[in-house]
Amino acid sequence: MIWQNFMLALSKFFTFKGRSRRAEFWGFVLVTTLFSFAASFWDGIFFDGGEHFEKMVNLAFLVPSMAVSARRLHDTGRSGWWQLLAFTGIGLIPLVIWWCQDSDMDRNDYGNSPKYGIGKEDETYAEDQIV
Repeated sequence: MIWQNFMLALSKFFTFKGRSRRAEFWGFVLVTTLFSFAASFWDGIFFDGGEHFEKMVNLAFLVPSMAVSARRLHDTGRSGWWQLLAFTGIGLIPLVIWWCQDSDMDRNDYGNSPKYGIGKEDETYAEDQIV
């Protein structure tokens, strides 16, 4: 289930439009964190503590992370530009709160609710994508 959410988020690599559910967002965060830890482990073995693999993994997931974060903020009715708060350090607090919030039940400026399925059928997630 977590892997399916990760693959769903990854399949929308450059998609900054639309909405993402909490499960998709947090599944993506969990798997990318595990990949980063694994890369750090391999760096310790092959490069004596260097960060070569870890930097490559983080760079590979940079754009998909920004995209899924923007879609998650859209799902709570906020602009994806709010993720720039992360650069302030203290801005991570409201971001984490917003990422943990439930989806807007109704259609908002960013589309129909993927969780509640309110709106046109073709604009919501397919049944096999809802996890």
